[in-house]
Amino acid sequence: MITSKKWGLLLSTAISVIALDQWSKYLVRTDTSWQYFDIIKGWLAFHYTQNPGMALGIDWLPTQVIGSITTIAIIFITIYLIKLATTANMGQIFCFGLIIGGALGNIFDRMFMGIIQDRGGFMDGHVVDFIHFTLRINTWDVFPYIFNVADVAISCAVISMFLFYKHLMPEEFKNTKPTPTPVDDISIEEN
Repeated sequence: MITSKKWGLLLSTAISVIALDQWSKYLVRTDTSWQYFDIIKGWLAFHYTQNPGMALGIDWLPTQVIGSITTIAIIFITIYLIKLATTANMGQIFCFGLIIGGALGNIFDRMFMGIIQDRGGFMDGHVVDFIHFTLRINTWDVFPYIFNVADVAISCAVISMFLFYKHLMPEEFKNTKPTPTPVDDISIEEN
C-alpha cells in the first residue's frame, strides 16, 4: 500500500515537473526573444525547435505512431512505478515523480501541440525543445542535441537512481542474498 506521504511526494513532484516544463515551453514558444538566446556564450543557449521524432531527434516513424507508442509506454511505466512505490523509499518516489512528470510533459506536447498551433489534430504535435549545450571542441559538438525541462527531469532521475543505487533501493533488496544453487555446493577436491 502506498502511504499518503508517498502519494503526496509522487504527485507533487510530477505536477511540478509538468508545470515547469509546460510553462517554459510556452514562454519559449510565444516570446521570440527567448527562442534564440545565449545564456552562457559558447556553452549554453536557448534554440527553439520542434521535435517530430523520438529522443535525440530520431525520426523513424510518423508523429502519430510515436505519440501512440509513447502514450502506451507511459501508461505501463506509470503502473510499474506505482507498484514499485509500495516498497520504495522517499528518494525513489521522488525519482519516480520526475520520470512520470517528464514523460507526461512531453506526451502533452505530442497530444495537443498540433491543435494549439493549428497545424493538425490530436497526436499531431511535436515536442518543444529549446535547451542547447553549444560547447564545441575544434569541430566537434560536445552535445549536439536540443532538449527541454521534461528531458532534464527524466535524465536527472535515471542518473540519480544509477549513481545512488545503494541508497535508493528498498532495504529488502539490499539485504537479500542469492540462494545457492546445487552447483555452488559442489566442492572440487585437489589430488
